[in-house]
Amino acid sequence: MGAIVKSLLYLGLYALLHFGYEKTGWSALRPVFGTSESVFEHLKIGFFAYFFASLLEAGITRRQISIKKGFWHSRLLATWSIPWIIVTVWYIAPAIYGKPLPLWGELSWAIAVAFLSGILSGTLERELEEERFSQTLRGLILVLFGVSLFFFVWFSYRLPWIDLFVLPSP
Repeated sequence: MGAIVKSLLYLGLYALLHFGYEKTGWSALRPVFGTSESVFEHLKIGFFAYFFASLLEAGITRRQISIKKGFWHSRLLATWSIPWIIVTVWYIAPAIYGKPLPLWGELSWAIAVAFLSGILSGTLERELEEERFSQTLRGLILVLFGVSLFFFVWFSYRLPWIDLFVLPSP
């Protein structure tokens, strides 16, 4: 699956995870679906949407996977990195524009960021999927992915004592 096609799949899953909890109110969806408009929830949505896109990709292209040495590790690394790619790309607008965007601009930028983050992550995984990862690197990828998985589920129920960009209280 090419990076653009996967990014479109990711964008569709992102939209589903963004609005699914709000539309249904099903508490069972809370660990994976977005439950608010916080930065954290958008990063969680990106993480799970990309992981689910990778699972769907594996199901669709399963015959091709067996010949790719680093298929799963490249996908898990891309899934781990996508929240940070979202942050990097998203904050370009506030850094350059310097003030809140109008609603139409913010929505357009949000969609563009989600799509672009999918393309960038898809490119990252494609460049790495033919590589033979060392045992140490495979272990590191699994630990980073596992900690992020824990982090996104755990903080869906118990917010951390400090948020991104918030100064701690003295």
